[in-house]
Amino acid sequence: MIEVKLSPLGEGEFNRGVFAKRDIKKGELIHEAPVISYPNEQHEHIEKTVLADYAFEYGANHTAVLLGYGMLFNHSYEPNADYEINFDNHTFDFFAHTDIKAGEEILINYNGDVDDNEQLWFNEDYTGTAND
Repeated sequence: MIEVKLSPLGEGEFNRGVFAKRDIKKGELIHEAPVISYPNEQHEHIEKTVLADYAFEYGANHTAVLLGYGMLFNHSYEPNADYEINFDNHTFDFFAHTDIKAGEEILINYNGDVDDNEQLWFNEDYTGTAND
């Protein structure tokens, strides 16, 4: 259903993204990404690595690294996919927010809500902190 390919949205050696191998209907489950979580106070160690840009909030007291394709979905303020945290299964479940055509890149809003247009940390003029 999905595959990882070079993305036109990035640059450099890690410009990958997740793409649909077939048409995906709105609401369809795209991927269940297993979670490795850790307490927030340990995040200071992760911040010293490239993994800091890929970590997700996992409840109030934990942060998570996602396995599978979970950390490879790229960002858009007009995403065609969304995700839900499944604490019972320890997964992030990615769903089609709109119909997605075969070959289309699957994009999520890194803010966690498809309608959240808050500026993100990787924008040039970002002035916030991790605790905002």
